Amino acid sequence: MMLDTLKELLTHQYEASLAAVHLAMARCPESSWNQRVATWTFCQAAFHAVFFADFYLQPGDDIEVMKLQPFHVEHPKAFRDYEEFEDRPPVLLYEKPFVLGYLQYVRGKARETIARESADALAGPSGFQRRKCSRAELHVYNIRHIQHHAAQLSLRLRLDAAIDIPWVSHAWKDA
Repeated sequence: MMLDTLKELLTHQYEASLAAVHLAMARCPESSWNQRVATWTFCQAAFHAVFFADFYLQPGDDIEVMKLQPFHVEHPKAFRDYEEFEDRPPVLLYEKPFVLGYLQYVRGKARETIARESADALAGPSGFQRRKCSRAELHVYNIRHIQHHAAQLSLRLRLDAAIDIPWVSHAWKDA
């Protein structure tokens, strides 16, 4: 019962955080899509949030495994050189329909990944050398990272275009 409760909680919070990012992207006017949000553009921040959500949903930090996922194989021109793994600020820009489609892929991946998790896996190591925590804590970290960027994007929309992004509690089926 406890494992099922944790998996349901994680699934709902992944869905809520990813729905919040989706709402910000979907409501972003084209005129703001490539404008600055702190040091990155809106599209770079949105892509970054989705990209690392995808990455941390993997069982480990093998970049080559990530590159072999169907969505990545189907969109090689969009992922280009995987600059997100470079130790430099991003320079590439991303088309809105691509990032929205990628987000939908990651939403499905989150549901599938959490459904497969076992108690032992969640209690075990994260699988990522840079994240010295349990797999369960990695999921919480990942959700916090997604939500950080959802808040960043939402604030930019409110300040620049008076667009409000509603609070998403635990699931948002229309997003």
